[in-house]
Amino acid sequence: MQLSVYKIDGSDSGKKIELDANVFGVTPNDHAIYLDVVQYLANQRQGTAKTKDRSEVAYSTKKLGRQKGGGGARHGSLKAGIFVGGGNIHGPKPRIYRTKLNKKVKALARYSALSYKAQENAITFVEPFTMEAPKTKELMKILANIKADGRKVLFVLPQNSTNIFLSSRNLPEVKVITVDEINTYAIMNANSLVFVDGVQDILSERVK
Repeated sequence: MQLSVYKIDGSDSGKKIELDANVFGVTPNDHAIYLDVVQYLANQRQGTAKTKDRSEVAYSTKKLGRQKGGGGARHGSLKAGIFVGGGNIHGPKPRIYRTKLNKKVKALARYSALSYKAQENAITFVEPFTMEAPKTKELMKILANIKADGRKVLFVLPQNSTNIFLSSRNLPEVKVITVDEINTYAIMNANSLVFVDGVQDILSERVK
């Protein structure tokens, strides 16, 4: 598959890019995508939820009433979970949600996601450009010129550009990352991928 490279003003630069079949033309594996997305989302969880059980609540341990003859249940302490302010029963404890996934499965998932976007004609290439200062309006204009505005966009750079990144921070539908940060979730969560020319070469090099 060949795609044109556009200038930031929206005009065709005349350059054509042949997409690497090993990256953008694999047979998509839905299960690999599922596993990678689940792992990515699980790894975002902090796992710091915590409640106090009856051993941690600051209450007197004095027995409320005598064991028998009171006509009610045999309560031993206000720390019990059935009392207001008592300990939480089976509450959450800090835990680690992180999981591991085979590198080859992650790579297959990533290439499967890219192949889906290629099939949907949801990939656009632009010429390398720089921004002298963070300008959100300027980035919005570029996206409008290449007809990538009005939807979720994943903007992928060959290398970090602070000004381009800062220009996107007030755009909730636009996520700017470098090729080193590309992941299956980000690809699948976007409606459109915008690659700066050069990203495809880095991705192809990693397949070898």
